[in-house]
Amino acid sequence: MLSRMILMLTLLLSITSAWAANSLTIAAAANLVYCINDLNKAFNQQYPKVRVTVTTGASGNFFAQIQQNAPYELFLSADTLYPQQLVDRQLADSKSLKVYTLGQVVLWSNKPDIKVSQGLDILKATEIKRIAIANPDTAPYGMAAKLALQNNGLWDSVQRKLVFAESIAQTMQFVQTQNAEVGIVALSLLKAPQLQQQGHYWLIPQEDYPPLKQAMVVTKQGQKNEWAYRYAAFLQSAKAREIFSQYGFLQP
Repeated sequence: MLSRMILMLTLLLSITSAWAANSLTIAAAANLVYCINDLNKAFNQQYPKVRVTVTTGASGNFFAQIQQNAPYELFLSADTLYPQQLVDRQLADSKSLKVYTLGQVVLWSNKPDIKVSQGLDILKATEIKRIAIANPDTAPYGMAAKLALQNNGLWDSVQRKLVFAESIAQTMQFVQTQNAEVGIVALSLLKAPQLQQQGHYWLIPQEDYPPLKQAMVVTKQGQKNEWAYRYAAFLQSAKAREIFSQYGFLQP
């Protein structure tokens, strides 16, 4: 009886180990929430047995969680700062730190009477009472929004109208639910098929904010998982670049 129990336990452990060996846990910036699905499909076409689990959210929040040993093996940030800080703290593999794409921000509204084509100056209009942006302290796209407003001399005049979201995805939700008339959001979210017919946007000029270089890094948790490195390599492939382009990202 005892030997049978030992055998069953051994089999269970071997199955668990095999499952773990073919799995990958990713923390991805919120602007990738739709794009990452297509990336995973393309990755699984090459490696069908790998189970990829993705959590999306604000890069700054993931940075804090990874410092507390959150079980993320690959971190796809919306900037270079957070991955670099993980490397500096010896919580990630320095050799894996690479920029995988460049993001863009847009002024977006789903109210037809708001002419976002007029650019950021429309934010001063009296009919616009709430402007949604991501929290600049934790979301790189929120910082890009803040800098764009500052560089256009608008930050001080529109501050009372600002509504801060936890992530760029939540910023979208504020505009969708009309808790804000307009928002400064990621172009990549609006390129998702389910959102392409919603509202209208104006592309904020690249010179209005520093380049949104999005970097990836294999965390300390992922350094023993070969799939973390393979996924990172895949993100630099021609297929991944094609998918990024479809979602409005630029090549680094």
